[in-house]
Amino acid sequence: MRYLRMLTNAALAGVLAAVYIAIVFLQVNPHLPLDLGVLWPLLVVVVGFYAVHLAAFFYALIVLRQVFGAEFLSPGWLSLRLLSWLSAAAASGVALLMWLNLQGLRTALMEETTRRLGVGVVVMGLCALTLFTIAVVHYSFGRRGSVVGASLYALAVVASVTLPLVARGEAVSRTLRAYPLNVGNWVVPSEDRSRVVMLLFDGASLDYLSLATAAGSLPNFGRILDSGSAMHLATLRPTQPGPVWATVATGKYPPRHGVISTSTYHVSSRLPPLELLPDHCFAQALVYLGFLDESPASSTELRARPLWSILSGQGIQVGIVGLPLTHPVQPVNGFLVSDQFHLMDDPQFDPAAAEAAYPAEVVAIGAAAMREVSGADVLNTTGAADEGTLTPPSQVVPIWRDRVYGRIVDDLWKRFSEVRLLAVRYRGLDLAGHRFLPPVTPIPFGGVGDAEGDAASLDEYYRHVDNEVGTILHLLNPGDLLLVVSGFGMEPVSMWKRVLARIVGDPDATGTHENAPDGFLLAYGSDVEPGRRTRGSVVDIAPTVLYFFGVPVARDIDGVARTDLFLERFTERRPIAFVPSYDR
Repeated sequence: MRYLRMLTNAALAGVLAAVYIAIVFLQVNPHLPLDLGVLWPLLVVVVGFYAVHLAAFFYALIVLRQVFGAEFLSPGWLSLRLLSWLSAAAASGVALLMWLNLQGLRTALMEETTRRLGVGVVVMGLCALTLFTIAVVHYSFGRRGSVVGASLYALAVVASVTLPLVARGEAVSRTLRAYPLNVGNWVVPSEDRSRVVMLLFDGASLDYLSLATAAGSLPNFGRILDSGSAMHLATLRPTQPGPVWATVATGKYPPRHGVISTSTYHVSSRLPPLELLPDHCFAQALVYLGFLDESPASSTELRARPLWSILSGQGIQVGIVGLPLTHPVQPVNGFLVSDQFHLMDDPQFDPAAAEAAYPAEVVAIGAAAMREVSGADVLNTTGAADEGTLTPPSQVVPIWRDRVYGRIVDDLWKRFSEVRLLAVRYRGLDLAGHRFLPPVTPIPFGGVGDAEGDAASLDEYYRHVDNEVGTILHLLNPGDLLLVVSGFGMEPVSMWKRVLARIVGDPDATGTHENAPDGFLLAYGSDVEPGRRTRGSVVDIAPTVLYFFGVPVARDIDGVARTDLFLERFTERRPIAFVPSYDR
């Protein structure tokens, strides 16, 4: 019976802590209304999920206290002594959770949201201090429960729930509007024929690349590092392809371009979707276990004009292939192939293909490229295929995807000879990094493979990418600019996370980018000043490209044009011009 009474106290503390975490969900999603009639499906899922696990955690703590403590513990069904300590611990932990999300997600949240979340951190911290004081006073002066002590505890608990909600405030609706298309309103193109080719990679690391080139295994990247310019790029949290590449394309942080997560999350049709899941509380487990439905973000959610739209309006032909947030496609001056094109069985006979490629003639070209790649050998990432066998595309989607889009680019660049901005995104390095990045410390019972084997597998794909870079280098003319951009890097997974993945049966991964490791920018061309540059940011890419083309940079862009990438003779004849905005 004693342990059953411990369980009731642990359950109550678990429910309280789960309510605190639900408040964090509301804080990072300020668009949700504070209406129980609307919020109850979300509260049931979040509170129910966390209450069970936190109750088990608190119960384990109480049992350990009973086993190893010098004093015998025999709590009541509702023990003020136990509950005050557990509540103080829960409030302290959630105050820390709020602070970590405030620091980590600052670039993803609106200014008003960060201010409210900061107030919530202070309020929750004060409530935790109050609960801790009640616990100490009760432990020191009154081992038995009292009406006064119980009343103070109840007031502190109510305050710890209501005050953060008051600080969070009512729902904040987005005032951002969709960007105009300016279809058919192109200006007269300039006589300048210089081109920019952008190779965009997920999960590539400049440090790993530098070591590989020093070893002589990546000659084309080595050529860029020797004769071009390089810099690290600060990325975003959450470090997801959608918001990162939207930031690269617009030069604005997520609160201003409107995409703060790769996906939105749904719990009920009556409730607006969650735009962001909080960090450091295993929130992704709700998606993994099916409590939340995940929907990928689309181009309709982008609220700022991307680079290809700005340049199209300036009379510059563009070719965009495989970037996130391009589906459904929008008209451009040139061609655009969305990152959903490769998911179609046969684009040439699929009516939905009209939303995956622009203009209409691109669909047939893309379909032919898919058929050619599907009939050719593809890189095998599992290392288990027998010689001479063909790995099905469904098993190597990111690798096969890269080959499809690479072939589409080859065909379209010949057809659209006037394209001056060509941007293509490759995802295979991200997959290879997640699976084959050599761990710093292998887990005791073994990993995916030995470190040398993992490094060899990753180097194999880097060599594949190096060949793609070499192909582009041979096509560059004097005055052209090659930009190799990694939106975020890759770092080893910590040992305890690998152990946890093994326990729950997840695939063992050695690489991660959840802590926002730097990406990089490599610039190469006849107008580029060789050498390393000071650290930049992903918001600097768009204004730098605009500057290179001689197009005015909008003052409402968060990034800056990195003129230090270019030779003095280039910057002298091309001063920076500004306009107020391209979004109005």
